[in-house]
Amino acid sequence: MPAAIVPVVRVQADDFDLAGEVGALTAGRADIGAVVTFTGLCRDEAGRLAALELEHYPGMAEAEISRIAGEATARWPLQGLTVIHRFGKILPGENIVLVVSASAHRQAAFDAASFMMDYLKSRAPFWKKEHRIDGSAGNWVEAKESDGAAADRWRSG
Repeated sequence: MPAAIVPVVRVQADDFDLAGEVGALTAGRADIGAVVTFTGLCRDEAGRLAALELEHYPGMAEAEISRIAGEATARWPLQGLTVIHRFGKILPGENIVLVVSASAHRQAAFDAASFMMDYLKSRAPFWKKEHRIDGSAGNWVEAKESDGAAADRWRSG
């Protein structure tokens, strides 16, 4: 029986390098047949947004993301999983989140990446505040009902 993988989970202010993260996950590996990546970027919201500020509780966010990443590795036959989520002030066009899932076969890699993103989008312990171009006070961004519904599809019943 293959050894259980330990997901790489980081919550950081600094940007990440997609190619570098994929390379770190796949280096020297011949058992990986599929790598799926998802990179979430900050949008400008039709020119209204100057920045998005993400806050979190250090330690708690990492632990919770690690918990759900562990669930992904238990549900799908993965050879690797990396999840990076940024915090701080992020400008439009900059990276916010990265999920890299690796498996022998594509469907497991796609499903695990989708599962992780549905969770991160709707339930990860981050708070997002908008900073508007016109200088007016931005709103705290609420999770959308559709994001919660997407995450609910993964509940085992």
